[in-house]
Parts: sequence; structure tokens; C-alpha cells
Amino acid sequence: MLKSSQHSIVIGQRVVDLARETLRDGRGNIVPLRPRAWAVLRLLATRAGQLVGKDEIMDEVWSDCEVTEDSLVQAIGDIRRALGDAGRPALKTLPRRGYMLVVDDKAIDVPVVSSTVETFEIEEPPGPSPIPHLSIMVLPFANLGGDSAQDYFADGVTECLTTDLSRIAGSFVIGRNTAFTFKGRAVDARQIGRDLNVRYVLEGSVQRGGNRFRLNAQLTDTATGSQVWADRFDKPAAELLDMQDEIVSRLANTLNAELIAAEARRAERSPRPDAMDLFFQGRALQNRGVTRLLLAQAGEFFAQSLTLDPANIEAAVAAAQVDVSVGSAFMADDVNTHFHAAETALKGVLVHAPNHPRAHMLLGAVQIQTNRIDNGIAQCGGH
Repeated sequence: MLKSSQHSIVIGQRVVDLARETLRDGRGNIVPLRPRAWAVLRLLATRAGQLVGKDEIMDEVWSDCEVTEDSLVQAIGDIRRALGDAGRPALKTLPRRGYMLVVDDKAIDVPVVSSTVETFEIEEPPGPSPIPHLSIMVLPFANLGGDSAQDYFADGVTECLTTDLSRIAGSFVIGRNTAFTFKGRAVDARQIGRDLNVRYVLEGSVQRGGNRFRLNAQLTDTATGSQVWADRFDKPAAELLDMQDEIVSRLANTLNAELIAAEARRAERSPRPDAMDLFFQGRALQNRGVTRLLLAQAGEFFAQSLTLDPANIEAAVAAAQVDVSVGSAFMADDVNTHFHAAETALKGVLVHAPNHPRAHMLLGAVQIQTNRIDNGIAQCGGH
């Protein structure tokens, strides 16, 4: 981490002030940036002109929590908006590799000396930075009883759901520390959407009465304030941690499908669907069942997604899953062709995302189906 206290970089009408740990406009006013986005900008500024890999950024900025790569995408979007007109041309994306802060598209070496100012001359206007796909915040669940043990349970449900939802492919989940600042407060989902740049808010409550335990949950679209999904879980009171694990598992699995369906419906209304819009439409079809027609339609969406963004790892994995499903269900005359296509795609994915769990699982399934059982079990068991 940079130790100099006098270094600044000027980017268009913005100043990255590393001494004061702030981003400022031309009048010296602070331009607001969330802590993680500032941490990303600071890292890129201290390495201006150099490629900083995605993994390195994730390890540096999110060392204290487990999030998906969409957290980084969200931070980059925040930075570009904060930098204004200079945002997109100054902050370059190198597909599948990382990000670079540049001067006129040239790599530079930024000296770290007292009172040094590097000026970025920027002319190209930035493109829009939309709300991330499948972005959500889990509000702290309300305890409708007075039992402190139940309060711990409600907080535990909130934390576990935040963690589990972050594992959904393509998701961006606001961290627990931010979410818990809203505990006990009356909130407007639409305002949260505007303030935190998320599409959905999940909120709920827990209540215990006698030997029964009830949990209510609802998912709200922050753009409209309308309810996307709601459910109630009633069950006999049991050991709190066991009950928490069961409820969180059921909620996370249900929300996985509901969020994907909501994103697919949103994508259908989009006049210009992007690669992730197409991905979610395909995933929604996959969730509807394993039939020849549904798989063919899903495969078309994934192919279109990859045409728009060949580096879309989730679309590549989902497309491979279509081939695995076709081969496993004997829906084609030559199933080995589908298994071979899936294996080739999955090995390509694992070159760029070596720890992708679903890619390992599907590759293991292919190897088991093609009589490489020990290799397949190792693939599935190790991840």
C-alpha cells in the first residue's frame, strides 16, 4: 500500500487525493465514494499505467469477506460515475485480466514524491453505468418478539442469507456491515435502490409463539417498490441453530430461482438486452425443467450472450450445462459430441476461473458419464 502522504492525481475535473484519502472535484469538494470503491480507486491510482489483475484487487479490497466478481464490477461502475466525464476513458477494462488507470491510452509510471500531480487529459465521454444485474441487499430481519435469543436468530438469518446469496452466479450482494446500519429503521426500498445502486431488497421478520416459529420474507423491486415475491415459513420450534440452517437453506434456494426469474422478466422488457440479460433468460429456462425444447431455447440465449461477451464465464458454464443435460438424458443421437463440447468449454473456463465450483462439478459429471469415474469423483469432491 502506498505510504506517501503528498501524492495526488488529477483526472479531468477530479483529484484523487491520496494524502487525504478522498476524491475531490475542481472546487475541492469531496465526491462521495463508498469505502470499497475508494479502496479500488486508491489501488489503481497507486499503480497508474499498470495492469492490476482482478484477483489482486479482490484479495486487497475484499480480504475480509467472500463476494463474487460482481462486487468489483459494481465498484468500477461507482468509480466511473464519480469521475464524471473522465471515468470511462481513464479507467480501462482489460477483458478477463483486470483494470488500468491510464493517460491517453498509454501506460505511465506514476512517481510517488511530495506534491506531485499527474494530469490526465480526457476527451471521450463515458457510457452509462447501470445498476448491476441481480444486485440485492438483505435488510436485517425484524424480531417481532421480545426474546433476545430470537434477536440473535434474526441477525443470524440475515448474515447467512447475505453469504448464501452472494454465491448465486452473477449476483452482487451488499455486505452485512452496510446492511446492519439499517437495523431497526423504517426504510423505503426505492430509496435504498437509489442510494446503494441495487435492484432488489429482501426484508423479513421472525416471530415465536408457543411451540411454533414463523418467518416472513418478501423481495421488493427497488425501481418500482412493487413486491416480486413473498413467502411464510411455519414450523415447530426446535434448536435455534438447526432451525436457522434449514430456513436459510430453503430461503436461499427459493430466492435463487426467484431472482433469476425476476431478472429474466426484466430482460424481456429491455429493448437492448446485454450479455447478462441473455444469460438470465437462459438460466430461467433451465430452471423450468429438463426438456428438449427448454434446453434448446436456453442454449440459444447462452450462445447470444457469449456472442456479445465471449469472456462471460457464467454464460459459458451454463451453455456447458445444457450440453451435459442433453448428453445425460440421451436427447441426441451422439451424446459424446455434447459431452466433448461441454468438456472443452469447461476446461477453457477453468483456465480463467480455476476455483469455479459449478464448472468443476459439471466437468466431473462429464468425466463420470464418459467412464473416467475416478477423475470425475475427484473433480466433484475437491470443490
